[in-house]
Amino acid sequence: MSYDKNAEDIVTNLSNNMHIDDIVDSALSNPNRRRLMASGAGAAALSFIGLTGCSDSDSPAPAPAAPAPATPPITKATALGFPAISKSLADSVIVPPGYQASVLFRLGDPMNAATPAYLNDGTDTAASFANRAGDHHDAIQFFGMTAAGAYDPNGSDRGLLVQNHEAITPAFLHPNGPTIVSGVRTVNEEVLKELNVHGVSIIEVVRSGNSWTYVRNSVYNRRITTNTDTIISGPAAGAAMITAYSTDGTRTRGTVNNCAHGYTPWGTYLACEENYAGYFRRVAATDNVNRTPKELTSFARNGISGNGREGWATAVATVPGDTTFSRWNTEKRGSSTDGRDDFRNVANTYGWNVEIDPFNATSVPRKRTAMGRFAHEGAWPAKVEAGKPLVFYMGDDSRGEYIYKYVSEANWDPADATRGLAAGDKYLDAGKLYVARFNADSTGDWLELRFGVGAVTSTNITFAFANQADVLINSRLAADAIGATKMDRPEWGAVDPFNGSVYMTLTNNNSTLRTLANADAANPRFYNDPRTTGTAQRGNPNGHIIRWVEVSANPAATLFGWDIFLFGSRSTQDMRTVNLSGLTAANDFSAPDGLWFGRNGILWIQTDDGAYTDVTNCMLLAAIPGTVRDGATVTVANTDGTTTRNVTTYVGAQLGETKLRRFLVGPKDCEITGITETGDGKAIFVNIQHPGEDTSPASFAARTFNSNWPDGGTSRPRSATIVITRTDGGVIGV
Repeated sequence: MSYDKNAEDIVTNLSNNMHIDDIVDSALSNPNRRRLMASGAGAAALSFIGLTGCSDSDSPAPAPAAPAPATPPITKATALGFPAISKSLADSVIVPPGYQASVLFRLGDPMNAATPAYLNDGTDTAASFANRAGDHHDAIQFFGMTAAGAYDPNGSDRGLLVQNHEAITPAFLHPNGPTIVSGVRTVNEEVLKELNVHGVSIIEVVRSGNSWTYVRNSVYNRRITTNTDTIISGPAAGAAMITAYSTDGTRTRGTVNNCAHGYTPWGTYLACEENYAGYFRRVAATDNVNRTPKELTSFARNGISGNGREGWATAVATVPGDTTFSRWNTEKRGSSTDGRDDFRNVANTYGWNVEIDPFNATSVPRKRTAMGRFAHEGAWPAKVEAGKPLVFYMGDDSRGEYIYKYVSEANWDPADATRGLAAGDKYLDAGKLYVARFNADSTGDWLELRFGVGAVTSTNITFAFANQADVLINSRLAADAIGATKMDRPEWGAVDPFNGSVYMTLTNNNSTLRTLANADAANPRFYNDPRTTGTAQRGNPNGHIIRWVEVSANPAATLFGWDIFLFGSRSTQDMRTVNLSGLTAANDFSAPDGLWFGRNGILWIQTDDGAYTDVTNCMLLAAIPGTVRDGATVTVANTDGTTTRNVTTYVGAQLGETKLRRFLVGPKDCEITGITETGDGKAIFVNIQHPGEDTSPASFAARTFNSNWPDGGTSRPRSATIVITRTDGGVIGV
């Protein structure tokens, strides 16, 4: 029943679509393309891709959004104004001189006056977590507020922090870890606690001088958990979503495994459901005979099988008719033809972007099905312009999966900035879903996933699509059919506020999938990343970041151009074969994951690493990036010790220590994730996820933990939000 923290690495994409490796290798074997790359910026390509230059009862209450105030002038940062910090294995958060980091909101912290302080010994009740901070703090967004409580995107002294609680470290939630007997969860209180610990938190925060606190008794404070009633909205709602909870397929309960996020110009939050599939129980040996071949194809492609990673479905309710636990079983157990007497369809109600209005504590969250279903890492908005569609970029976090884009059918009307979820109904329930194909000439196409287009039809041999709802529920299969490009674990994305280019982390790969034979331009390195213990880590364990720009800088365009921005590596690795970005001790890193662009153009890079943790804990770096195709061609001489294979690639311009520096290192066993800033850029909020998670069972039994952060002493570790400010009160990073 223990959670495999590498579960997101499971590969379910068995299509024959070209991997980005194959495509770029083809591109760079083309002599015309080589000449273009060798010419420096590639003027012809740059010219081509345009580098010149309804009513709703849940409408916001009690504090409706106000029209956005005029954005204050913002100066693009050209240099970083802090000294790089060293790598660290200390059990603490380290920031540069002149900065301070304070703990703001920890696992279990009470969110109202009636909830007692957290005991942190496993005895805090399940019910109390309806009003406590959840676990595994992940993506986070600051929504500025006016004094009257309206949304103010430029607000800096008061706001709402909305954040995901992706998962749990079960050992630290219960007195002696989870109770499991012969594979069955036997203590219902433990399961109920875990159900409440997942989800989303909303808290009000305020600044006083240079310090921040959260308002414990704010009317805005709210938890959304796995049990919160939720509306299924958009084209996929209906028949395929029918369960015993919602016999018309328009509602479900809660949200789970929310990783990265998105936000809207009308002040709402998108909680994105990532590795949802692993929570559901479906024992193939007994269930397969009851399912159609089409259902089995969908289950396989989305990874829905097994006992359920936390075993919630194995708990037995004590009240007749209570489906709190059984709804995590997606097996066919009833006799109905449509699923209204069981939860055979329940997995279809997860894997979506969930819109939440933080300014209305009585509003019902909505799962926006027009944006597609897959392991959503996040949904990052392009720059908003009046009279043009809204665009969101999305990654599917697994090796061999795809990059997606959603383009709204409606054009943006600034008057909708006051309409809350009603605006979401307008812009997020009707639009076009695209998937990326990376072409051999280093341009790319956005391919629309629409019923009847290409091979996305009822006659498709692999999966016979019935309608557009079927396409959206099975976005991965539709992307397979249309010929999208396989990518290496697309995780977080970010959009440059000045030029609109899009960055996305490709966190890492192993030697099983990244072999010497298939190393190529887009994934050009095959190497051993040697730990100090001498353990071989072959393949591409340090990852890299890819970026692209839309034709004519139009986010809704269907053509784009791309290159590779940055490679993770130890600074001690060979700069000809591994350290292609010229990293030094001041900025070397591994496994890029989280990304965030500040308003001043600083790109913040967060790591979730297991490869480089022999010499440093996970970290946050700051970069001042250039532009797509600002670098040069490099030939990498890869070798496995016997055979050498040369691969030519295109590397973004080296940033050096002046434009790429390590800003923060976290405590032991943590992931650095989630970052957001105030409107004036003078405070950033960062999440420290699962410190001490690698504590062994023997150490836990002895009540010793790998980390005691943030409370110190001998305490159990806790995920937490920190706030970082400059001691002089200035803008962060410059």
